[in-house]
Amino acid sequence: MTEPRVRLDDLGAWLIKGNADMVDLTARFAAEPLVTSWCVRPGYRARLMRAGQPVVFWASGSRARLPYGVWGVGRVTPGAGGQPWSVPLDLPILAAGDRVPRTVLRADDRLADLEVFRQPQAANPSYLTVAQFAALRTHLPE
Repeated sequence: MTEPRVRLDDLGAWLIKGNADMVDLTARFAAEPLVTSWCVRPGYRARLMRAGQPVVFWASGSRARLPYGVWGVGRVTPGAGGQPWSVPLDLPILAAGDRVPRTVLRADDRLADLEVFRQPQAANPSYLTVAQFAALRTHLPE
C-alpha cells in the first residue's frame, strides 16, 4: 500500500476547483461572492478536511476566455467531514482585479510543482504544501 500524498504536517491549504467552461462562475460570483460549500470526492483527503484549515478556490477552463487561476481564499468551516460529497466553507471570492492568474503562478518557480498544474483533471480536493501556500500568499492582495 502506498503512503497518501497529503500529510497534515505539510498541508498549507486545500485547493478546490471550479470549471468555468461548465458553469458561468463569473456570473455566479458576481451575484454571490461567497462560497459556502463545494463538491469534493469522498476519500482520505475529504476525511482530512477540518474546520479552520485554509482553502483556495481555483477557476479552470479554456485559457483564452478568462484569467483562470486563484479566485478566492478562505477556510473550511465546522461540519467538515460530515457530508461525503461536499465540504462547508467560508471562502470569499476576490474582486476580478485581485485574482491571481494561472500564468503568474506558473511563472513563479516556488509554485511550478503545484498539484493543480501536474494533475489538472484530478478530483477535489487538491492541496498546497506549507511552502506553496506561503508563496501563493505573496501574490494575493493584502
